[in-house]
Amino acid sequence: MPETVLDLDQAKTRLAELVERAAGGAEILIAKAGQPLAKLVPLCSPRDRRSPGGWQGKVWIGEDFDAPLPPELIDAFEGQP
Repeated sequence: MPETVLDLDQAKTRLAELVERAAGGAEILIAKAGQPLAKLVPLCSPRDRRSPGGWQGKVWIGEDFDAPLPPELIDAFEGQP
């Protein structure tokens, strides 16, 4: 959706309308002397709270997860031939 650019004085007189448009998904830039100062955007709805254990049984971590890397892999990371 293209942004609407309004001068600060225009935005002041049409604030209620602009808030309704933003709530509907529009993005409105507010400028002063042609310089953008602020953006009026829709408020994101709060996300559902996460609960611990949501990935239980879906992720597996190997026994050697934190084992030292092989020397040839360390050399590759360090840029050595």
